[in-house]
Amino acid sequence: MSRRGWLLFAAMCLAWGINYLFIKVAVRELSVPMLVFLRTGIGALLLVPLAARVGWTAARDVVRRHWLPLLGFAALEIIGPWYLLSDAERHLTSSLAGLIIAAVPIVGVLISRLFPDSEQLSRTRWAGLVIGAVGVVVLAAPAVHGDSALAVGEMLLVVVGYAIAPIIAARKLAEVPNFVMTTVCLGFAALVYTPAAVLTWPTRWPSAEVVASVLVLAVVCTALAFVAFFALIREVGTARAMVFTYINPAVAVAAGVLVLGEPLTATIVASFGLILGGSVLATASSRSGRLRVKQG
Repeated sequence: MSRRGWLLFAAMCLAWGINYLFIKVAVRELSVPMLVFLRTGIGALLLVPLAARVGWTAARDVVRRHWLPLLGFAALEIIGPWYLLSDAERHLTSSLAGLIIAAVPIVGVLISRLFPDSEQLSRTRWAGLVIGAVGVVVLAAPAVHGDSALAVGEMLLVVVGYAIAPIIAARKLAEVPNFVMTTVCLGFAALVYTPAAVLTWPTRWPSAEVVASVLVLAVVCTALAFVAFFALIREVGTARAMVFTYINPAVAVAAGVLVLGEPLTATIVASFGLILGGSVLATASSRSGRLRVKQG
């Protein structure tokens, strides 16, 4: 991989790994709808110039032809998951949230089995699914009590949404330019959350750290992250680009421990090893040994 590829890879590991840290900080003072509205709205505005490069007429036509799968992708990748993730982090640590998301490749493999053209799973891949599932249980079980139980349920729904959305993109939205798809979906999400954001508008200006967190989420973890993501795909291809999903949980844990003082327990370390190992085994091609990774 080229130097540019490694830089883009590192940028993606960081941008979508610190995401959980800044959500945790932002929900201390902002409502969940307000946070999602600001993140998606600012992100969409920043990406409009890139989406416009295909031409307004062409963009409008492609959106009109693919409006239904676009709505489905937006619902499963942004509208639902970003609300659930932000709400869950009101009760869970950012590191725990990041580790649960690490199960996305495993769930993606299971969901892909529902399609008739899916690849047959070898014993190694089945073993990976079992190992990864055990890791999720080991990680989530101690948190299943009170409000944390609901939060864990929300995170599991996020995992399902993140696993299904890339399948929709691959099967139904291959003709839609990347930046058009992303800008439209972010803009639609912002519109969906506008009424709730207005109703929950903060009565006083948030603290500097919350404002900074929102800006980092919108600019770095959303707009710039998607720019880097699509550039990374062009540089190294989809399969190699998606390997960064294995690194994000480690970044999430490190950020939570170092910045927020979240605990690093033996359970977290063990479950991370199980989920990571299971994901690698479950997504390894039985024929070529290459990784088949779903976006998380």
